[in-house]
Amino acid sequence: MSQVSQSAILSEGQLELPGVVVEATSEWVWTEQMEEEADVVEFVHTTVMKAEIIEALAPSAGVYVDATVGGGGHAEAILEADPEVRVVALDRDSVAIEASRARLARFGDRVSFINTPFSRVKEALGALGIESVSGLCADLGVSSPQLDDATRGMSFRREGPIDMRMDKASGETAIELIARLSDEDLAAIIFRYGEERKSRRVARSIKRALANRELKTTLDLRRAIVRAVGPVRVGGVDPATRTFQGLRIAVNRELEQLEALLTALPSIVAPGGVIAILSFHSLEDRLVKRAMHDAAAWQCVTKKPICATDHEAAQNPRSRSAKLRVARKLAPSDTCTDDDGNVESEP
Repeated sequence: MSQVSQSAILSEGQLELPGVVVEATSEWVWTEQMEEEADVVEFVHTTVMKAEIIEALAPSAGVYVDATVGGGGHAEAILEADPEVRVVALDRDSVAIEASRARLARFGDRVSFINTPFSRVKEALGALGIESVSGLCADLGVSSPQLDDATRGMSFRREGPIDMRMDKASGETAIELIARLSDEDLAAIIFRYGEERKSRRVARSIKRALANRELKTTLDLRRAIVRAVGPVRVGGVDPATRTFQGLRIAVNRELEQLEALLTALPSIVAPGGVIAILSFHSLEDRLVKRAMHDAAAWQCVTKKPICATDHEAAQNPRSRSAKLRVARKLAPSDTCTDDDGNVESEP
């Protein structure tokens, strides 16, 4: 590891810190990109891998679910693909629902909006009288407006309350979670969900800052993390990245929500229907990969995840971490058993 100048390694929007060092290797971890304007007045989000998702779903007459409608980019593309397509748009964020409602108003009653987490997709469809759908897409990433809105407290680059909730109307905030947990339990969350190797040191530093009444904002939280791990970036990753990720996942119960969605999908997707899921960190991707390898339910369309093109990554830096996996729902006649009675999918 060699010492280098800050200007040589700081990527766009990174906070300057003294004594920065860098290694040549990089890891797959979601990173933030900061825009020049800190104030966000609209829910504007660049749709990730839209063309790839539409190609995978190949929408035609039928009902499709956008489980994370956000700003409405994927749902809009699905609706534009075929005039006989209907979309059920879900999001736990009420601000996202209103933004997508405005964007998709021209499609009238071809789109239904439901403010609910995607873990409740089966119940949402049932309320509309829909038993099965032709396809589903889900973008598991945190949207740009959620990160850029300082009042949500998800970004370590903008000062705001230590909140981190996707649905600001319910649930425990990150600061409440921190206050409730012991040092050991906080360290376990940071290690499990943030994959932070120095989780115990980070947890102690955060709890010490809380006890000293020095933990008021997201920048205070970042300072506590930096005191524990030092201003070191591996491959350009900010030292607060993993801890913020871990706390956000815990606050929003993101992995539990994803597991519930994946469990529900075989019962709501019609035979021949396609699911296309975008993940942004390895914890999500492992769950999606494991679910799609259920040979009794799915035929994997993507043996390896699809990544954003170089052009898209250059235009939208937040797409760099995206990994798309696609699977097709099998019909009962598409499965067979081996000599031991185990289910195998037809080639």
